[in-house]
Amino acid sequence: MAQSNGRRTSRRDIYIKLRQMVLTLELAPGAALSENELAASLGVSRTPVRESLIMLAQEGLVQVFPKVGSFVSRVDPAQVADAQFLREAVELASLEDLPERLDSVVVEELRDNLTRQQRADLGLEEFFALDEAFHQGLMRLSGHANVWTTVAAAKGHLDRARRLGLHENVSPAVFATQHLEIFDAIVGGNVPLARTAMRTHLRAVFSDIERIRAHSPELFATDASTVPVRRNVVVWE
Repeated sequence: MAQSNGRRTSRRDIYIKLRQMVLTLELAPGAALSENELAASLGVSRTPVRESLIMLAQEGLVQVFPKVGSFVSRVDPAQVADAQFLREAVELASLEDLPERLDSVVVEELRDNLTRQQRADLGLEEFFALDEAFHQGLMRLSGHANVWTTVAAAKGHLDRARRLGLHENVSPAVFATQHLEIFDAIVGGNVPLARTAMRTHLRAVFSDIERIRAHSPELFATDASTVPVRRNVVVWE
């Protein structure tokens, strides 16, 4: 249930919950959405669910087709590329603003983050949270922590593609190793190496998309004008 302390859940709470369900793939790309079922599972009326779906549609994470229904948007490679372009531009630029003397508190927080990334029993969502915190921490080192909010708001399709890649790779160890390489270069004062390592790390999502699309094309958008067809069940053509 989405209620706490007996108080009515706000539309914002429902929106955040549904957005998280989409980003974590709990609501899979292309999945049909029922306002009644979502309202029942969240313990709320249909109104905040409907309003939240409208907000998610404005972000491009939900599609609404008249007389057919609402669906989780399939991952759009073009929107992934746009978000990745923004993220890469921001994160590489931030490396150029690293001070000569790094904030020791943030450095230690990043060391601890990297240690936790190495845990053998780490779940994929736990790793994803550490990944986000690591990159935000690097922005803090350069004095641009507030920019992360803007980046995070623009990367819904990118985050889903990254999660698909994590599920495909099973182990996040390769990404943890890349994080360590970036961190060591920064602490060692080698910004050019850090930039190269960061660029390689951030662009890994593109190879993930091509690999996953080869065996699961239904997860990805191909034509923005494609509409699901209602038969006994709603299907994508």
